[in-house]
Amino acid sequence: MIKHHPSETLLAQYCSAQLPASLSVAVSIHVDMCPVCQAKVAQLEAENAKEVFSESQSSSSTVKNSHDTEEVDFDTDLLNLITADPSIDEVYEVEPVTIQVNEHNYELPRALTRISHGRFTQVGKLARSRVAIDDGPLRSSLLHIGAGGEIPEHTHTGFEVTLLLDGEFSDEEGSYVPGDFIWQDGSHQHTPLTKNGCLCFTVVSSALHFNKGLSKLLNPIGNLIY
Repeated sequence: MIKHHPSETLLAQYCSAQLPASLSVAVSIHVDMCPVCQAKVAQLEAENAKEVFSESQSSSSTVKNSHDTEEVDFDTDLLNLITADPSIDEVYEVEPVTIQVNEHNYELPRALTRISHGRFTQVGKLARSRVAIDDGPLRSSLLHIGAGGEIPEHTHTGFEVTLLLDGEFSDEEGSYVPGDFIWQDGSHQHTPLTKNGCLCFTVVSSALHFNKGLSKLLNPIGNLIY
């Protein structure tokens, strides 16, 4: 059962198209996997639609009252403008996309099927593939940890969103299942480890920072993950 979700603020920004592209993709994937957040998004979208159409009707009424001889129906004009755009009719079927990482096959979530990603770069049990989302300092990746692997204890110089797509992992806060949306920042320290392996979608704003004993020598890996 999914226990970790985007905040109410993130969901509201997602529904209002106010999130950076990489975070919007992360929230979209989670929503596809989470019935609880699907219901919240449906409610937020309904509220947004009600507000937009209320504003449209108010604007139309104001124009009609100020032009006795000329009536402008914004709802009709907007509908005609939308239906006149041939690109609106373009419909494509989402084809499942499967990737292979270290002899394991994974089906990518719908939101990633039309976004390219690079080859996996591997260091030990950790493998990373950059996802091609041009989003300024934010970087998106597919992150794979092989069975029995772990990332040594670290904190974050920015923030990190980890969305578990397949498999399992755990840290000091508990265990995670596919669909869990985990937000970490400089106030968190954790040591993710997996018994059977996992694939995650990650969004980070800066490098990880290893700050304990010999693990400090692994800070170049923090840059690899970033």
